[in-house]
This record gives sequence, structure tokens and C-alpha cells, in this order.
Amino acid sequence: MIGIRPAGLSVERLIVPVKNLPQAWAGVTIAQLSDLHFDGESLSSQFLQATLAVINQAEPDLICLTGDYVTDNPDPIHELSHHLHQLQARLGIYACLGNHDVYYPESQAIVTQALENVGIQVLWDKIAYPLGPGLAVVGLRDFWSFQFNPGLLLDELPPDLPRLVLSHNPDSAKVLQNWRVDLQLSGHTHGGQVVIPKLGPLVAWLKPLRKKLPKLWRPTFSAMTKGSERTVQYWQWAEGLHQVGANWLYVNRGLGSYWPGRWNCPPEVTLITLVAAPQSEPVSASVSERLQSVPTCV
Repeated sequence: MIGIRPAGLSVERLIVPVKNLPQAWAGVTIAQLSDLHFDGESLSSQFLQATLAVINQAEPDLICLTGDYVTDNPDPIHELSHHLHQLQARLGIYACLGNHDVYYPESQAIVTQALENVGIQVLWDKIAYPLGPGLAVVGLRDFWSFQFNPGLLLDELPPDLPRLVLSHNPDSAKVLQNWRVDLQLSGHTHGGQVVIPKLGPLVAWLKPLRKKLPKLWRPTFSAMTKGSERTVQYWQWAEGLHQVGANWLYVNRGLGSYWPGRWNCPPEVTLITLVAAPQSEPVSASVSERLQSVPTCV
């Protein structure tokens, strides 16, 4: 049961049937948190503290963090890791890294060490078995990083072995269709931040609109869409649950925000329950309360 939550935070619940799921994993709850961008501007300590309390109140068995803990300078990871040390999960806390966590050559080592110092296991092209060999948690290097090659890990796994894949950038789901992925957890997009009802993220609509605008306005829209094109290619996967080939992808909207902030796209904590098939597909059951938004930034 979730108690008091900070205004503006959305808690999303997801039930995921998994083929060949061992009995020991049936009913296991996973909490996902992503894209904190703890840099003194994108996320306040107060909002972060309240969010971590919400996660602990849910008593998840496993916590998965899906990248972008800092924005560029890696130094804030030390303060952030102090906050994250409060998280509690029976089966541990596992993390992949995002593109901002490897922004400078030294960033990866600094971010990894700070997280591991507080008991968070960073999976950079690694496989973990939190509850024995019946289910693998696979953490991939960032999609934009040098030598992204998921086959190095996934080819090692027996084809009938259930697996959860942590991959920061949802665009990687296109490549991951070549392997069994029962559930991929990603972030990176911030959900688009500004979402138009029934249409989706605003940035996904700016590029086609540009061609229909007067020429005088086109340079402005080009500048706005350039960043979005670099961020992600498949904006249709910007948030929520998606089937990509035979695999399932869930994209968390994250906690941190960039300019111009969020509209109709609240920061998110995801609570995922694994159950054994025979259900043919995951069922998303949102219990979020989109309260009157308060700034998540300082």
C-alpha cells in the first residue's frame, strides 16, 4: 500500500506474465526508478527524498535503476548515492548506466564506484541472478557507448531462461528483437516531458509540422527538433508499455526534467509484479494519482 506521495509524482503499476517463470519469482515486485539528473537544477533533494520514501513504503523485492543519475559533471553522484543508500529491497538493487553517466572519460568509473559503495550493483554488460539461476537480470552498456553488443551476454543464456534486461535507451529495443527479452526496462526520454493528449510527446510532432510552417518560422522549429532527434529515434516508445517484436519494453518517464519542464507527463515510479504465464501479454494497471504539479526542480 502506497502512503503519502509527493505532489506531482505518478506511481504506475504493471503486471507482467513471464513464460517459464520459476515459482520463486512468482509475485516478485520490482520498483523502477530512472533519469534522476541530480545536478542541483533538475531535481530537488526534497522531491527525491519523498520519492525514495514512496518506494520503500511499497516494500519491493527488487529495485532497478535505469540510468542518467547525473547530467554532465559526475561529482553530484556522491550526494545522490548518499540518498539512494536509503533504498531497501530484499533481493537487492541493480543499475545500468545512461549516456549522461559516461559524459566524460572518467565519469563511468566515478558513478559506478559511488553507487557500488552504497550496495547498488552496477551492471555494465553483466548478468546477475538475484534469486538463483531461474531468472537473469541483464544490464547492458549504454546504447550510444562504444561497442554496444548485447549478443555477448544474451547468447550465453539458455533460450528457455526468463530474463529482465536493463537498457537505458529504449531505441535499443529494436536491436534486442533478435533475442528473447521478457521485459526490457528503459528510461532516457523523460516521457517527452510535454505530452499532447491523444497525440503523444510534442517533440514527435514538431519535425513533420516544420515542413508546413512559413519559412520564417522553420529555423526555430529546426532548433527545437534537432535535440529531440539526437535523444531518441522511436518517440512512439517514449513512455509506458510497448511490444517490440516478441519482446516487451517498458519506458519510465524518469524524475528529472529539462527546460521547458513537464506538462501532462509527471515524474514516475514504476512498480512491476511478475507472474507466471499463461497470460499472453502484460497488463498495465495504472493506479497513479496525477496530483496538482509542484516543481521537482530547485
